[in-house]
Amino acid sequence: MNFPENIKYTSEHEWIRVEGNEAYVGITDYAQSELGEIVFIDVPTVGETVGQGEVFGSVEAVKTVSDLNMPVTGEVLELNEELDAAPELVNNDPYGKGWIIKISVKDAAELDSLMDAAAYQASL
Repeated sequence: MNFPENIKYTSEHEWIRVEGNEAYVGITDYAQSELGEIVFIDVPTVGETVGQGEVFGSVEAVKTVSDLNMPVTGEVLELNEELDAAPELVNNDPYGKGWIIKISVKDAAELDSLMDAAAYQASL
């Protein structure tokens, strides 16, 4: 299982990688392995501001659907359009090509409430 050090984690198994005032959000390697084969990503919130902990979309796997929760308050700027044709990117490369959304971070202080790699790994 992969736990990159350059990102923050939520207890709901989302990750966030901040680059300036923007950030990429996805689900963790653990989450994708628990869900199994991912077949569809639904993010109806592009252009909306979503609060920390609120649902911004869902991941559909062969046997289940799981909500996606926002790690920090932010405006959803972009959905990873590659996932439309290849949702399995989330399974194959959850921290790289399998990112789900790009956001504009509204309150960087909220990042302090998230876990680092060691804390996330210990929580599993």
